[in-house]
Amino acid sequence: MVVKPEWLRVKAPQWERVGAVKTTLRDLGLNTVCEEASCPNIGECFKAGTATFLIMGPACTRACPYCDIDFEKKPQALDTTEPERLAEAVGRMGLNHVVITSVNRDDLPDGGASQFVHCIQAVRTISPQTTIEVLIPDLCANWEALEAILTAQPEVLNHNTETIPRLYRRVRPQGDYQRSLELLARSRQISPKVYTKSGLMVGLGETDIEVRATMTDLRSANCDILTLGQYLQPTPKHLPVIEFIPPEQFQAWQIFGLSLGFLQVVSSPLTRSSYHAEQVRALMESNPR
Repeated sequence: MVVKPEWLRVKAPQWERVGAVKTTLRDLGLNTVCEEASCPNIGECFKAGTATFLIMGPACTRACPYCDIDFEKKPQALDTTEPERLAEAVGRMGLNHVVITSVNRDDLPDGGASQFVHCIQAVRTISPQTTIEVLIPDLCANWEALEAILTAQPEVLNHNTETIPRLYRRVRPQGDYQRSLELLARSRQISPKVYTKSGLMVGLGETDIEVRATMTDLRSANCDILTLGQYLQPTPKHLPVIEFIPPEQFQAWQIFGLSLGFLQVVSSPLTRSSYHAEQVRALMESNPR
């Protein structure tokens, strides 16, 4: 068993602030990926009054062996009130930037794209100054569904590649590396003004050369923003950690990523796809489209 190093320790959250966010979420019957996926940064983000909303869940139609989101429950029919409840939470919390993600809904013809659209529209109505980031699944390569989401004009379209090509069969058995790259490339073609983003988790047995090659592929797909973070095993049933990557390596990847032309590279052991996502507002101001 690989021992967790000191640099992966997180401070205990201040539960008074966390409790206030939890109360809002419970009052409105909403899910967050922070809770469902056992994110290590939940205390910091909830304390700051931010959250990544998980729509159409919490049951997922895929069984990725790294992810702690439930796949054993049967997915439910879409809740038509969810977009309005989400928008109300954004208003109550006074969010400047909101991240909306979802479970995989391969049971739906459009992969849930219509629900993303309704959520974006609802947030725009209640909080027009809030910037919106959508973290979407691959939609089973339904490019019309992707275009529908982009037509709703989120500021950021995020789709995580998660790992290197060699590990896809083990880590993302129902995913496809080239499909994910194509989704990002098509997003820029459909909506050139939308910033594209992706994320990688490391520590699953990849090499430095493989990480750099994947970063190069993402930049070739016109991905603007990249996050890199350490994979942490949620439970003994999930994929084991092969290696804990030291902070210096994350710093080296950040430097390499910026040299490739990424507008932003957030790279550290505790980085997650939506960690400090609100910083994108400053990026948009300095790199307007």
